[in-house]
Amino acid sequence: MAEHNATAAQRRKARHFGLQALYQWTLSGATATDIEAEFLVDNDFQHTDGEYFSAVLRGVTKDVEALEELFFPFLDRSLDALDPIERNLLRLGTFELRDRLDVPYRVVISEAVALAKKFGATDSHRYVNAVLDKIARDLRTVELAQEGQ
Repeated sequence: MAEHNATAAQRRKARHFGLQALYQWTLSGATATDIEAEFLVDNDFQHTDGEYFSAVLRGVTKDVEALEELFFPFLDRSLDALDPIERNLLRLGTFELRDRLDVPYRVVISEAVALAKKFGATDSHRYVNAVLDKIARDLRTVELAQEGQ
């Protein structure tokens, strides 16, 4: 059990750094490769799932338009009206829901909500939760159906 918790904690830290790196990518216009290198030098990755960090950063930045197309229908505002933290959390969560089937959808949503509470505006966690919940209903139909049994 301790191994599972260590992995969960390492993934949590990878998402934390991932969100910060995506935020930096959004604001700076630097390449994902440069940001990844900078994060690996500037941060202690000893208790972090570095592979997951890289997968998230590269996966989101490589396919950002397709990810935004998946969550855009569930927004009540334009993409440009989203706070950069919300926008990157939705990108990150949508990427995990679409590409990381090894992570249960409830974990994806819970982790995104925790990051929104930490970094986002006052009620952004509620917004992120609602949008990712709708995306999960589209992308994780098998998982949701199994839960309903």
